[in-house]
Amino acid sequence: MLILASNSPTRKDLLKKAGIAFKSLMPAINELGLQSQISNQNSSAMAQNLADAKAISISLIHPHSFVIGADQTLACQGIIFHKPKNRNEAKQQLQELRSKTHCLNSALSCAQSGEIIWRFQDKAELTMRSFSDEFLERYLDQARDDIISSVGAYKLEGLGIQLFEEIKGDYFTILGFPLPALMKFLRTRDLLPS
Repeated sequence: MLILASNSPTRKDLLKKAGIAFKSLMPAINELGLQSQISNQNSSAMAQNLADAKAISISLIHPHSFVIGADQTLACQGIIFHKPKNRNEAKQQLQELRSKTHCLNSALSCAQSGEIIWRFQDKAELTMRSFSDEFLERYLDQARDDIISSVGAYKLEGLGIQLFEEIKGDYFTILGFPLPALMKFLRTRDLLPS
């Protein structure tokens, strides 16, 4: 059985649309606490460690299942950004990211019986355009919950695309779930037809 250690609507939707059978469970970890413990790590290591922790958490309860953990971090000029808690934080983040290139690090892990058996990481570089303060206010009004449900205060698959002038990287990596790499791994374990 395949278990996704996440309640992320985006990740669940991607798996469903790809025709992959899975069960979704929320890991019992304190993500903010873990982030503060590993705050001295670079953003890619932080993403991998958080993905590992999520997968291991569920695999200890369901040892015979393949448990997928995923996480994504955003780094810009040495600063690691987290999901904004409210509109004010989202506005501040977007003002800091405006006219700059930032890196999204997406990490996947698979655990079984409390042990990591597979890992994958990828990154994408996104350059925000120099949008006006008026545009920013309109965006925040229209994007609503999207601004607090994702790191960086945007969803590229929605209105967030209007914030950017250049994007380098895999679409699924940008969404925080490198699906082609996961599917390749699942085929090696006969969890998907080859």
